[in-house]
Amino acid sequence: MTKSKELFNDAVNLMPGGVNSPVRAFRAVGGDPVFFASAKGPMLTDVDGEDYIDYIGSWGPFILGHSHPRVVEALHAQLDRAMSFGAPTEIENELAQKIIEIVPSIEMVRMVNSGTEATLSAIRLARAFTKRDKIIKFEGCYHGHGDSFLIKAGSGVATLGLPDSPGVTPSTANDTLTARYNDRASIEELVTEFPDQIACIILEPVVGNMGCVPPQDGFLQDVRDLCTREGILLIFDEVMTGFRLAPGGAQERFGVTPDLTTLGKIIGGGLPVGAYGGRRDIMEMVAPAGPMYQAGTLSGNPLAMTAGLETLRVLTENPELYPKLDAQTARLEEGFQSNLDDMDLPYTINRVGSMITLFFTERNVRNWDDAKTCDTGLYGSYFSEMLRRGIYLPPAQFEAAFLSIMHDDDIIARTVEANRESLKVIKRNG
Repeated sequence: MTKSKELFNDAVNLMPGGVNSPVRAFRAVGGDPVFFASAKGPMLTDVDGEDYIDYIGSWGPFILGHSHPRVVEALHAQLDRAMSFGAPTEIENELAQKIIEIVPSIEMVRMVNSGTEATLSAIRLARAFTKRDKIIKFEGCYHGHGDSFLIKAGSGVATLGLPDSPGVTPSTANDTLTARYNDRASIEELVTEFPDQIACIILEPVVGNMGCVPPQDGFLQDVRDLCTREGILLIFDEVMTGFRLAPGGAQERFGVTPDLTTLGKIIGGGLPVGAYGGRRDIMEMVAPAGPMYQAGTLSGNPLAMTAGLETLRVLTENPELYPKLDAQTARLEEGFQSNLDDMDLPYTINRVGSMITLFFTERNVRNWDDAKTCDTGLYGSYFSEMLRRGIYLPPAQFEAAFLSIMHDDDIIARTVEANRESLKVIKRNG
């Protein structure tokens, strides 16, 4: 028995399902989860000493790879000074200034401790600002585990087959309207049905929680125009896409400016951090400047601020990293496509920048209805075969994979070869 197996056997008696976040339990792909001990660059090492090429990157934060030397050095220096104060620090100002400089829509920002905190706070702020109660989200999009977001959610909720979560009250569900991603008509229908009642539309400008799903041409601008016309606030959930698709996130890449933006993952450089920000007139409603209350004991924690700031400094000081990262991810996509065409298996690959998903379906995946046509059993077999060959992919079909700047030519070549050998086994086994 492996040490990972022993640890998981212990974990199931200590934590619900043996994990602290559901998708980690491998329920969607079968088998037992791998327990990890260390990581460096693009590689993970488990508790049994086995190495894996990592395509999760802690679900997106490690765009620089694991344990980037500049981030580690900055963290050591801060750790020698203090871990936390629960009081203002200079580093909070520095990270806030950096965010405001590079994210097009943000004029003021509030730090929190997670992406979920950021999205919850942004929704509350939108309701306070507009004095309206209802929100629109999109089927298959996941914005954290707040009550309002667990209606027709993607990511782990979809992976576990939970259409809605117990504990969400009917009144909350009634105030959460769902539209189809990449379908403007479905939004127009809701706006017509509930005139002057919708506070905001929240969306992932590139979806990562039903797998990677890009916006169709003009979709984001259409939503922006509709929100402007109807007095609805537009919220971009850039927890995944922020600083990953461009220094200024998806809003920079696609040239569409939201009213509010939520951030996470890369903003913390691998430590727990979130943030929400936007137009000054909206953000000045947040306490203590205004009446909308939100607080957090560890918000602005100096360790998290340090890791995030140093990560953003590396990215902005080296703008060539983004085209390099796009090119490496394109090479991976091309290798996968060639292998799949040779095997005559049903597939679609979606990619935006360094976010990528291989879907086992012949349909063009544009929304949640398309994503649901995937052969999740086939993905489970594929995941297991890749894992045996030292490739650590998302343990669920409905999750995006992420690359880092440390995924070099050799890493890509090894992954493409593992993909070919895995597909051969799947094809042979029918």
